[in-house]
Amino acid sequence: MTPNQIVDDASKKFKLAVEHFADETKKLRTGRAHPSMLDGVMVVAYGVSTPLNQISNITTPEAQLIQITPFDPSNVQAVGDAIRNDQSLGLNPSDDGRVVRVPVPPLNTERRHEIVKQLNEKSEQCYIACRNIRHDALDIAKKSKNDKLFSEDDLSRIEKQIDDQMTKVKQQVESIAKNKEIEILTV
Repeated sequence: MTPNQIVDDASKKFKLAVEHFADETKKLRTGRAHPSMLDGVMVVAYGVSTPLNQISNITTPEAQLIQITPFDPSNVQAVGDAIRNDQSLGLNPSDDGRVVRVPVPPLNTERRHEIVKQLNEKSEQCYIACRNIRHDALDIAKKSKNDKLFSEDDLSRIEKQIDDQMTKVKQQVESIAKNKEIEILTV
């Protein structure tokens, strides 16, 4: 592996880690209803576990309400049960036989701080993943240097480039986390 390949590979992995963190933060509640809150919900339809967004249309007609319209009305009960049984959501849907309505209760201060703690855990997981990526890339570089594939100068240049990328990634994660924290704590 060339020095540039090592750096490019680490760069791609860093980017994926940040994207994953950003996707995870979208799943955290902010007090406003949002269709992505239900992204992880799996519904048993026709005997197969299927993502909710593949068997229904999800909209938010109001700030505190999610409306789910299954493509097949016979799945209304299964959709309601799937949302009710997902303990991490803590939502209680109701249906009228055609449409499932999920009221999103406003967050109290205590719950907001719990969600901020979840956000901090997710950001720490992202930092750990990035440190592992950095560690792996540096291990490959050191092994290549020991195998006399490139010089001490190449190794120090790779270390500097990867550390620079790590700093940028850390700033991105901190920025995403700070914006999300503000969004969560805003009443």
